[in-house]
Amino acid sequence: MQMRRGARELWPPSPVRWRLRSLACWLGAAEEAGVAVAAVGSRSASRRRPPRGGGDSDAIVASSTVAGQCAAPRPGINPETGRAYPDVVGTVDNEKSWVRGWIDETYLWYNEVPTTLKASDYATPQTWFDVLKTPATTPSGRAKDRFHFTNNTEAFRLQSEGGVSAGYGMEMATVRSSVPRNIRIAFVEPGSPAAAAGLARGAKLVVVDGIDVVSAPDSDRDFIFRTLSPRALGEKHTFTFEVDGTRGSPVELTAQRITSTPVQFTRTIGLAGNRVGYLLFNDHITTAEAQLVEAVNTLKQDGGIQDLVIDMRYNGGGQLRIASRLAYMVAGPGPTNGRTFELLTFNDKNPYRTTLADNLTPFFTTTRTGQPLPTLNLSRVTLLTSGGTCSASESVINSLRGVGVTVNLVGTTTCGKPYGFVPQDNCGTTYFAVNFKGVNQAGFGDYGDGFAPHAGCVVSDDFSHPLGDPAERRLAAALRLRDTGSCAAPTASAKAADTPGLEKGDTPLDDEPALLPRSPLRENRLIDRVPAPV
Repeated sequence: MQMRRGARELWPPSPVRWRLRSLACWLGAAEEAGVAVAAVGSRSASRRRPPRGGGDSDAIVASSTVAGQCAAPRPGINPETGRAYPDVVGTVDNEKSWVRGWIDETYLWYNEVPTTLKASDYATPQTWFDVLKTPATTPSGRAKDRFHFTNNTEAFRLQSEGGVSAGYGMEMATVRSSVPRNIRIAFVEPGSPAAAAGLARGAKLVVVDGIDVVSAPDSDRDFIFRTLSPRALGEKHTFTFEVDGTRGSPVELTAQRITSTPVQFTRTIGLAGNRVGYLLFNDHITTAEAQLVEAVNTLKQDGGIQDLVIDMRYNGGGQLRIASRLAYMVAGPGPTNGRTFELLTFNDKNPYRTTLADNLTPFFTTTRTGQPLPTLNLSRVTLLTSGGTCSASESVINSLRGVGVTVNLVGTTTCGKPYGFVPQDNCGTTYFAVNFKGVNQAGFGDYGDGFAPHAGCVVSDDFSHPLGDPAERRLAAALRLRDTGSCAAPTASAKAADTPGLEKGDTPLDDEPALLPRSPLRENRLIDRVPAPV
């Protein structure tokens, strides 16, 4: 089976050996690993199965026995493999059986899935999959598994091959979803329809297709949000935005193939010898590698930098190998040599028959083509974070801390996703269930409630300034933390006094902006390959 361009070839294909990606990055440890870590969880533990229930139709069967038996087999050639799809005529019940078997084999918490559920109560394999997860909660009371989802396989393929998806090129953030709604542009992709229309960060959406976004009843809310996430190329909608209280003219935007620019902005702040670097990093996708290398080389010019701020407030994750290389470029060889970036642990069935070396992601020191990575050799770094800072982005935090690098956070608590997927296609749907957990050199990976900001550094998002502007609220706080040891502004407004961590003009933190749903590639750790379950 062929892999996406620029990656290593996979093992020979078979009906049960689909390409598997997930929330971390395993890249052939025999080539790039060779580091010692703590032992992985036991692989000889009891291979328990939950009790069968609900009659024969709910019996758990090996997923391989029903894989590719589809109610609507895909015709034609799979663009990823260059071969015909392996689908054969089957039924919805066959697809449900595959889902239940695959969950029982590979899900990290397979033995916590309720055994009273019946497949017949769910109309589709996707809705059946949605309930096959643990009901357990984190210490704060949040659902332990908040990450279960499915995606159209072809849409996932396009996004995974280079950040390509249908859209307008504007990332939208919901500051307030109920009336009076407040929906802002978080950032715009260069060269996109939104950029061509002159739209920029901070613009407030006020009308879409004639509907008043701010005051429309909740019955219109789903339509409003759906227009912002087009489902097909060529889809058109008319939007009106407000900037600094002034309403602009309506603009019609047509959904196109949007290619993400993961590193949009790099700059230095201050004079030589006391200089801070700033790096806006939005996506852990393949194209990020060259852009990160270029950014680090830029930061090394003219005497280099003494401190670094990485803006990852909108970075939901992606390829773990990119996260590993970024962390190495920040810290350099001193603290990372012979150390583990992240170790994956699967369920006690060891469903993919992986070894310790297979599960290990080192701090990669070279590019994919073998070129040495530039390094900043910093012992301290500050990250700008939010609830949208997730998965592979959190791996950068956890793994640097695991080797003794000081990582300060400014913003709000990260999403809390130490887990990863091995995405699996069946009949045109790619299923994402939590298949593993990642831990750092110190063996730590229990951050299901996220990483909290540095003391006193809870700072809300600021849509009144461009990202990278030293006056932008989160970056300004990070610079103060570096200079004074505190994120607090020199003078506090009445609002800031009433609400610790907030300054004049901040939104309340219970209204922290939430990005609209993003593609799977931007919400996960992704690994290149693991052997198929057996």
